[in-house]
Amino acid sequence: MRHLLSAAAILVVTATPLLAADGTPARVRGTIESLSATSLTVTSREGPSLAIAIPADLAVRGVKAAEAADIKTGDFVGVASIPTAAGGDGALEVLIFPAAMKGTGEGSYPWDLQEGSTMTNATVSNAVESVDGRSLTLTYPEGSKTVALPEGIPVVTFDDASRADLVKGATVFVPAQKAADGTLSTAFVVVGKNGVVPPM
Repeated sequence: MRHLLSAAAILVVTATPLLAADGTPARVRGTIESLSATSLTVTSREGPSLAIAIPADLAVRGVKAAEAADIKTGDFVGVASIPTAAGGDGALEVLIFPAAMKGTGEGSYPWDLQEGSTMTNATVSNAVESVDGRSLTLTYPEGSKTVALPEGIPVVTFDDASRADLVKGATVFVPAQKAADGTLSTAFVVVGKNGVVPPM
C-alpha cells in the first residue's frame, strides 16, 4: 500500500501544471516500443518515438476497470472533462484514487487529454443518478463543479503492476519531466493490463 500511494502521489504531483525543479511536466501517452535498464521508448499518440529516462526503482502501476456506480459521496477522484454543447462539463474519464490519498493534488486545471479539457482532482460531494444519466458534484478548495458522466466513459482505479508488464505494444501513460535540453525522464509509469488501458 505504501508503494501504491507513493507511486500515485507521483502521478498527481507531476500531472499538475506547476513547474518542477528539474523541468516542466510532459505527459506522454502511447505504446511501448522498447525497454532497457535506463530508458523506456514510447510511440506517442502524436506519432514521434520518445525516449524517456527511467531509474532502477521505477514505480509501475496498472489500472483496472471500475463502474460509475462505484463512485460514492466522499470519494476522491480525478476527472478529465470537457465543456459540452448543451452547457456544463462532460467527463472523458474518471480515476478513483485510494481513500488514503484524499486531498492530494486537489484542484481543477487545464489538461491535454483533448483540446479544451480540464482535470479536476476533488472530493465527490454529491453523486446523482437520474433519467438523464449520472452526474458528480466535485468540491475542491477553490470551488466546485458538476460533471455529467456519459454512458461508456472509462472509469478506473489503480491495480498492481510491475516492470515485467512494460512489454512492447503495451499502452502507457507517463507523467514525465522535460529538461531544458528537451530530454525526458520519469519515476512512474501507468501501464494497461488485461485490456484496460490508462484513460488519463
